[in-house]
Amino acid sequence: MLSSAALRMTGEGSRLQGLGVLVTRPEHQADPLCQRIEQHGGVAIRCPALLIGEPRDWTPALAIFDRLAHYSLAIFTSANAVDRAAPRIAERGGFPPGLEIAAIGHATARALARQGVAHCLQPPAGFNSEALLALPRFQNVGGQSIVIVRGEGGRELLAETLTARSATVVYAEVYRRERPTVDLSALLDRWRRGEIGAVVVTSNESLLNLFDMLGVAGQDYLRQTPMITVSARTRQVAAQLGCHSLRLAQEASDNAIIAALLDLTATPSPLVGNAP
Repeated sequence: MLSSAALRMTGEGSRLQGLGVLVTRPEHQADPLCQRIEQHGGVAIRCPALLIGEPRDWTPALAIFDRLAHYSLAIFTSANAVDRAAPRIAERGGFPPGLEIAAIGHATARALARQGVAHCLQPPAGFNSEALLALPRFQNVGGQSIVIVRGEGGRELLAETLTARSATVVYAEVYRRERPTVDLSALLDRWRRGEIGAVVVTSNESLLNLFDMLGVAGQDYLRQTPMITVSARTRQVAAQLGCHSLRLAQEASDNAIIAALLDLTATPSPLVGNAP
């Protein structure tokens, strides 16, 4: 969680001094952060680098939701997983009373809370598979049936580790990630005019999509522009792509991203983020 000092930094009196911030979140998730940027005196520039679409086949996930009472634990790996799965689960009577629910991070836990799940397992710090697997609850899962609710593809660490600990693990895949097809010539013009002073990237997929979408000319702009990431893994990928000025937010929340942006304007010489 952010320190009280960092939270105070995100108050409305703090200013981003007209900083143009490229926000790459999916369109349906970008508004809250963009509003915060504008409230702090920045210019939010929307460029969704990830589309969240329907899974290729709902049948396997729905079959699992029909039998949720037979599972010990359901792990949600993202807010998108919650938002896509919850209506289908509600159609089937909601979450069974005996089902434990876990969230991979704070944003996912907040999405569950919006769906009426008041309590769920989540890491006290960190928002990745490693942090979740370190919780005491996941050390002795032998013989338990666990469902991981996620998008198509993604990391296998959760399932592989839980299976190695003798749990039975299945996936309920409830959405699909896609790369947008858009004309970014206007965006490149803004970059050329010096109107983009920072980029916010919140997932590996968004970063790789953005890199491909920009083409050779845009990739050079991206490499030279300070970037805020919310995970060390994404920062490492950015460094491998040749990005030079990387900062890691304390967590994936809007507060943490705003704090990192404010720090950027307060100390214009960005940290070099080529460490893993």
